[in-house]
Amino acid sequence: MIVDLPSSNVSAVNKKLVELRESGGVLALGRVLTLVIITDDGAAIERAIEAGNSASREHPCRVIVLARGQRRAAARLDAQIRVGGDAGASEVVVLRGYGALAADEAGAGMVMPLLLPDAPVVAWWPGDAPAVPSTDAIGRLAQRRITDALSAKSPSKAFEQRRANHAAGDTDLVWTRLTHWRALLAAALDFPPHDEITAASVSGEAVSPSTDLMAGWLAARLAVKVQRSKADGAGMVSVRMERSSGPVELIRPDGRTGTLRQPGQPDRLIALARRTVPDCLAEELRRLDPDEVYGEALAAIGQVSRSRSSSAKSTKSTKSTKSPGRRAGASAGSDGAPDQPEKPAAADGDPG
Repeated sequence: MIVDLPSSNVSAVNKKLVELRESGGVLALGRVLTLVIITDDGAAIERAIEAGNSASREHPCRVIVLARGQRRAAARLDAQIRVGGDAGASEVVVLRGYGALAADEAGAGMVMPLLLPDAPVVAWWPGDAPAVPSTDAIGRLAQRRITDALSAKSPSKAFEQRRANHAAGDTDLVWTRLTHWRALLAAALDFPPHDEITAASVSGEAVSPSTDLMAGWLAARLAVKVQRSKADGAGMVSVRMERSSGPVELIRPDGRTGTLRQPGQPDRLIALARRTVPDCLAEELRRLDPDEVYGEALAAIGQVSRSRSSSAKSTKSTKSTKSPGRRAGASAGSDGAPDQPEKPAAADGDPG
């Protein structure tokens, strides 16, 4: 059911929610969080709502969509409420603010009365996000703040902003798309021989934030020299970890199927398709505490050396780790696992 409330106010929206709940027998007791989606008015709204509805089937929640309209228009709030089959396992409130109500501060004021009491708040920017999400008017209300650098107009610039302004509670879907890669690499180190990793190399598209993050994760968790190189193909292409008994390699040149190579074992083909946005969002909603491993990976990117070659040569490092397999495994296990990204080439490059 979809109920439109043109030229309305937040009080009328709240009253209508209560009325629909009482008439339909729908209780809000099962809602575990409030998901606030901040986007511009346009076609992207429906994609964001679809992703929120999909994630709500795993995490029942109230979804509030702030759709910022034209700022030069007269101040007006058009609201819409979706329940039942049009809202997944949630209730969706769409607030379209125009004029002064399209400003971020006004949006925070409209959202506050609609937040579920005593429930965590998660803010998600499916498109362009503020340079510092933690200081944004909506970001200050949230325990978790989710962005997606690949959906920004300039993914590289957006990702650098995430690095420079990271705060506890921030995360980005370019990190979530790496979960399957990290889990496979960590699991590979559980098999003998349990030799120490001496160096690592990562290759991927020149403009691929997830490739940079993968390199940072390896540098942080294994404490070895990591080289990041450019490769032909979209996004993440390969990871190679050097050991005295032979390298461990995970290669995915086509964006769909990966090959895992280990000494003394046959090559294994692994389904490693690019992950969907709803899948990534559902994973991030599984944890509401700060993701320390993501923060460590961001910080360690500065330790990664870069090469223009598409095939980086491994070099041994004087650094080592006491138990590389266990350390990498612990890191991958601390994170959960989640459409094609809506950006062209660069967005396709960072699957999970």
